[in-house]
Amino acid sequence: MTLQHLIQNSLFPVGEENTAYAPYFDGTSYLHMLSLDQVAVGNVTFAPGCRNHWHIHKASQGGGQILLVTAGRGYGQPPQELHPGDVVHIPPNVKHWHGAAPDSPFQHLAIEVPGQDTGSQWLEPVDPDEYNQLK
Repeated sequence: MTLQHLIQNSLFPVGEENTAYAPYFDGTSYLHMLSLDQVAVGNVTFAPGCRNHWHIHKASQGGGQILLVTAGRGYGQPPQELHPGDVVHIPPNVKHWHGAAPDSPFQHLAIEVPGQDTGSQWLEPVDPDEYNQLK
């Protein structure tokens, strides 16, 4: 599947290039916020090889993130291959990353779990040598 095919057949709007968070991504991504009421939900689309940096969803209570994979093939941490239909629960205060496989675009809905004292802490990029070992 190509990025163009994924964009043309996306279940949800893809949005514009994700320039606001570009400093925290290696490669090109797109973001369309589907909801900012009650629960924040964003449709995140990754070009092949694009991944976000290590990060933590901080919270003193509640919080974390849920990913609903909708298209393509990607990876998340701990190392696991992700496919459409996969659901990934990321607890609060856990260092992780996610993104596309080197040869496939990837798309997921990112759901921010409500909590207290929440916020994202962006960290270092994923080591390119480690990433390139993923198939």
